[in-house]
Amino acid sequence: MKRFLLIPGLVLLLLVGGCIPSLGGEEEELIQDTEESVEETVIIPNVQLKDKYYQTLIPFKKSASRGLVAEDRAGTKYDIKEVEEGLLRISTQHFDTKDYYFQEGQYIDEETAKSWLRRKGEEEKGQGKVGLNPKRPPAGTSDAEIAKKAPDYLSHIVEQNYLVMTKDKKVKLEGISIGLALKSYYYNVNGREIAAIPDKQIEEQGMLMAEEVVKRLRAQEGLENIPIVVGLFKQNRRSAIVPGNYFATAVADKGKGLTGWKRINEKYVVFPTPTNDEKYRDTNNAIKKFKQAIDDYFPSFVNVIGRGLHKEGKLDSLTIEIPIQFYGTSETIGFIQYLVSIMPKNLPNVYTEVSITSINGPEALIIKKPGEDEPFVHIYGY
Repeated sequence: MKRFLLIPGLVLLLLVGGCIPSLGGEEEELIQDTEESVEETVIIPNVQLKDKYYQTLIPFKKSASRGLVAEDRAGTKYDIKEVEEGLLRISTQHFDTKDYYFQEGQYIDEETAKSWLRRKGEEEKGQGKVGLNPKRPPAGTSDAEIAKKAPDYLSHIVEQNYLVMTKDKKVKLEGISIGLALKSYYYNVNGREIAAIPDKQIEEQGMLMAEEVVKRLRAQEGLENIPIVVGLFKQNRRSAIVPGNYFATAVADKGKGLTGWKRINEKYVVFPTPTNDEKYRDTNNAIKKFKQAIDDYFPSFVNVIGRGLHKEGKLDSLTIEIPIQFYGTSETIGFIQYLVSIMPKNLPNVYTEVSITSINGPEALIIKKPGEDEPFVHIYGY
């Protein structure tokens, strides 16, 4: 059953925009530590899907830096998604979803982002646009030496903005979150994996880059006293089928730099896994049992691939993909019904999504929430 938190009516608000030429009007009422400002009418939808989701201002403003990844340094498709989603989880710890509204980042423009992702000396010239990656080693340096001494760590930057409503029904920026995606493996110009980058090295470089990013944001007009949250994300290797994870976060309070780095204990694990790690044994056995139950009655299916998000060493959520080779509608529906019946008996009691696909595309989606007896089932095309 769908649940919604209803907020009566559509609320029209005036968005405070910084560093934009003034169009006149009551400019003084909109200014916050800037000399120029513009009014824009925005809408807050009257439905909040879940308490853990932010309400997003409409019209939706795409971040100028969204999707920009350093050349030849992209992680997996899973990394790109998790960098954003993981940063949202971190942000909820500082900007309550009940009080803050979400907007994609508006303060790191495309030119700046491209410059920051480059190596020092190879960036677009300009104040505050020096590359954050180490200077390229001299010509003739071996790939192994580059990997050891000066790999290009930073591959992606995510910016998120958080706004609050004022008493006079306007919204203003009150928080920024920055995610820095860092490589865990060095690849040469031909895309060949050369070596793993030590965790300590990733951490040290990430923290230095984070401090520099906050310093540069503080130099922007209007951002001097805005709280800034930074998360450091360790990408997985390119061949991985699970994303990397955020491993550290810190906060720069109003007018200050970053302080108080904290560790984040999150990790994605693929199931079934060949590891005998005690931490994952129960989940691994459950997935195997679930797979065996399917094999007993539907031997023509392909495989079961599970991905579990662990927080503080405990399984928090599970996604399962099941590609099938059925061709008849009745057989597919029967398979889905069987899955629904065996899920409660075989799978852990955590938020679980089961996606069934075929050569024709998505066939069905099953969502089981902890504490609920009946899962949500959607069969595509019905």
